[in-house]
Amino acid sequence: MGEEAHQEMSSPVEETLIVVKPDGVRRMLVGEILGRFERKGFSVKDVKMLTMSKPQAEEFYSVHKEKPFFGELVGFITSGPVFGAVLSGRDAVATVRRMVGATKSWEAAAGTIRGDFGLGYTDNLIHASDSAESFSHERAAFFGKSRG
Repeated sequence: MGEEAHQEMSSPVEETLIVVKPDGVRRMLVGEILGRFERKGFSVKDVKMLTMSKPQAEEFYSVHKEKPFFGELVGFITSGPVFGAVLSGRDAVATVRRMVGATKSWEAAAGTIRGDFGLGYTDNLIHASDSAESFSHERAAFFGKSRG
């Protein structure tokens, strides 16, 4: 067995969180976005649609609380309904981040979600956890502390 094949078989199955932001929900792109992950082979483990409260959004984005754009992040994510999903699959965190594309939509590669559909910096359609630690924090903030 070649080294590449061995690495693929040993890739860890992980969970990660995506949140389709209010612009993606407004533009009716939830199905398109979720479908991309399903077609890639990810399993959907949990979903929820809600409008985040300000305290919930502040907790969700707490890692950015000292940054100048924190207020803009909170204001945008609370501006309308969002759709969250826990996805499971091999190397989920890194693979989902690659599929999402660069934060600034105009810098995101064609073929990525933001490259194909994003319109700006804040209105970039989707949030995706950037690490296992972020996933744990964000999942609790989005779905509630009682989720395991």
